Order: sequence, then C-alpha cells, then structure tokens
Amino acid sequence: MTVSVPATSANLGPGFDSLGLAVDLRNVVEFHPSKFFSVSIKGEGENNPKLKGNNLFISIFNEHYNRLTKKKQNFKFNFYNQIPMSRGLGSSSAVIVSAIASAHEAAGIKVSKRRILNHALVYESHPDNITPAVMGGFNAATVEKNKVFSQKKHLPDYIKAVVVIPNKQMSTAKARTLLPKSYSKESAVYNLSHTALSVAAFFNEDWEILKIASQDRFHQKARMKMLPELFNVQKVAYESGALMSTLSGSGSTFFSMVYDEDSEMIASKLALKFPEFAVKILNFDNDGLIIDK
Repeated sequence: MTVSVPATSANLGPGFDSLGLAVDLRNVVEFHPSKFFSVSIKGEGENNPKLKGNNLFISIFNEHYNRLTKKKQNFKFNFYNQIPMSRGLGSSSAVIVSAIASAHEAAGIKVSKRRILNHALVYESHPDNITPAVMGGFNAATVEKNKVFSQKKHLPDYIKAVVVIPNKQMSTAKARTLLPKSYSKESAVYNLSHTALSVAAFFNEDWEILKIASQDRFHQKARMKMLPELFNVQKVAYESGALMSTLSGSGSTFFSMVYDEDSEMIASKLALKFPEFAVKILNFDNDGLIIDK
C-alpha cells in the first residue's frame, strides 16, 4: 500500500490559522505487513537516526491501527520524503495525515477524507495546513465543535508557486512566542478584511489583487525578524513580478504565487540574489491525500 501527502503553505499573509494551499512536493510512504518491524527513510530526514526510533508517523499509525483492529501487527515502512522539515511547508501535517490514512488502509477500513481531516485535529489544532494536505487546492477552513469546516478552490495550471527555502529551520512553537498577546481593533479589522478579500480573489481567480489582499498585521513581520533576509526575499519577489509573496506557515520558507510564464525569470532572480537558499518552482496540487494499492 502507498500513501502520499503534499506539502502545504499556510496563513498566506492575513489568513492566520485559516488559509492554506497545497503544492506538488510529496512525502510518500509504502508499507506492508511483515514478520519484523522496520523503517527505511530516503530523502529528507534520511540522515537523522532519531527519526527511526522516535517517529511521529509510527506513533500515530500504531495508535489508530490498534484502536481499529484491537491487535498488533508488524509492518515494514519505506518513507520517501520530499518535504523539507521545519521549513514552513507542512511536513508535520503530512506526517499526521499520512499516518492516519495508512492506519485505516492497513486495517481495511475505508474512511472519507473529511473523517481523516477531523482525526488530524487531535494532533494539529490549526486547520490551515492539515486541510490542504488532505483536500489539495486552496482552502479556507475553520474549526467548530472539534470538526473542520472548509471550502476548496481548484488552482489552475497557469499559475505556479516559487518557494525560497532558507538553509535555516524555524520552530513553529518558538515563532508563536514572538507574536503579540493581543491586537488592536484596527489590526483585527485590517486582517479580517484582507483575509476576506484574499478568499474572494482566489475563488474568482482575480490574481492581480492578491498583492494588496495578502498584506498582514498579525504575524509575518514578527516572525521574519528571526531571519531578516526574508524581508529582501519578499522585496525581490515583488519587484520581479510576483502576484503575492508571503511567509509560508511560520517560516522559514517564503512562498510566492506567479504566472507560469514568469516563473523561470522570477526564480532565477531569487536564486541569483540568494545563492545560499534553495529556490524551487512548483505546481499547485489539487489532489491532496492519495492512497494507492
């Protein structure tokens, strides 16, 4: 059995803990019953021996598999990871979603994507990453009574993502400590209005307004100060023609949406200006969680 989950970019400026989208950079896990438990990791994290012994995926998988089947079974797991860890591209959400989906498949129980998404809330209380990880596309999401309520927009082929991935990690937990304890009414209204405009822009495919709509007063500047080079990344992206350019999740990756015809030029300018960072052009992912046998 094979389960794959895409990378995600969350917040998207003003949509703090509520907006996110999926990009075509996937973590894949192949697994089957085995006499002995084993783990193999290729790609991101393959040189981290702790992941084999203290693996979040295995912990969540076992929890759900044991609950569903009331029995223990050894499996062989082969992980093929493309999503950078602790870079604001939803690596943790990908692990959570794939573990829950894999456990249900291993138990022979069919379950809807919505159910998997709601199970994921136990491990990730903010829906901005887990929702696009499961559903794909662009998503606006909220949580009510321990359930995720969301709306998805399919993203067209003529826009691309350009991501700048610094060589430094950012801890989400540490990044949250940098945020204000409270916000003024003016800042709250500013972010509410810009979030609403962003959602309307995505659903109407009015990409030109996103440069205005994606402005934020809640979290970006405070977090970007942890890696000041990000201010210049955003500046160069906009000067080169990006439609929007925002901190991806809590960072350190910076996400830009661009027209396909501009993607090579914008990526080249960013790579030239920031040679120590990785720059990737990515398609958007509209599939989300994929399960194959």
